[in-house]
Amino acid sequence: MCMIGKYIDPFTDFGFKRIFGNEKHKNLLISFLNDLLDIKYPIIDLEYRNLEKLGVSLADRKAVLDVYCKDSKGNRFIVELQRAKQNFFKDRSLYYTSFVIQEQAQKGDWNYQLDPIYFIGILEFELDKTNDKYLTKVELCDSDTKDVFYDKLAYYYIEMPKFKKDEKELKNHLEYWLYFMKNAAKLEEIPKKLKDDKNIKEAFDVASFLALSKDEQFVYQMDMKARNDYKNTLDTALNEGRKEGFKQGIEKGLKEGEKKAKIEVAKTLLAKNIDIEVIKVSTGLDENEINNLKNKK
Repeated sequence: MCMIGKYIDPFTDFGFKRIFGNEKHKNLLISFLNDLLDIKYPIIDLEYRNLEKLGVSLADRKAVLDVYCKDSKGNRFIVELQRAKQNFFKDRSLYYTSFVIQEQAQKGDWNYQLDPIYFIGILEFELDKTNDKYLTKVELCDSDTKDVFYDKLAYYYIEMPKFKKDEKELKNHLEYWLYFMKNAAKLEEIPKKLKDDKNIKEAFDVASFLALSKDEQFVYQMDMKARNDYKNTLDTALNEGRKEGFKQGIEKGLKEGEKKAKIEVAKTLLAKNIDIEVIKVSTGLDENEINNLKNKK
């Protein structure tokens, strides 16, 4: 089993959902979203929605969202954590918001009025290498005047490798959150500058490894193992890239290795009789895939 620090890593599936996808501690996500978004009214409360959104027919592909929620004003928020570089992440962003748009369709007479949708991508890779901005906001604009054409659809991309500030350089509360996300797993105590902040302090408490149940500790350790396996997969992909064409080799190695790692984690969790819902959250596999593995035991 891999080495574990005092705090769990927010950049694991388990860690991210425990900290920001947890109904009991939804004030943490509210704080982060209020710091990040250009929104007319502050978010007061959030309702977590079903993470699996189906298309309009059974033939449509399923979208599994990391965190999907709605506030008391009807605003809808998709928050996605993406560890591995993905060539078509922008396409994925649009694809996911399309489900939330379709979900709002009403039967009978309907004037097509939609609730605002905000997509937040927290990325552990650089989406755009042409600049050093860690935060990018995208809206539909008039191509000539640059005025916002439609203000109910916005995409926020946070490129964490570009966020390089140390504790002394933090200037605002959003940067407190980003510092926490990037560094929590490496810290043994809460930084002095963040200690007196109620929400950040709570986030560290929620992220405490010792605060997890024995089952949760095991699931997190398996999630960390999968992350380490992914790193090994990346190294293998680089080697494969030298053999059969750099780009093709990387894509092949990553795809095959990441899937294999998820399956191995799911098998281990099944052997420990961990609940299927927990396995779904931890691995990203769907229920049918997990049940097939269970039946093969």
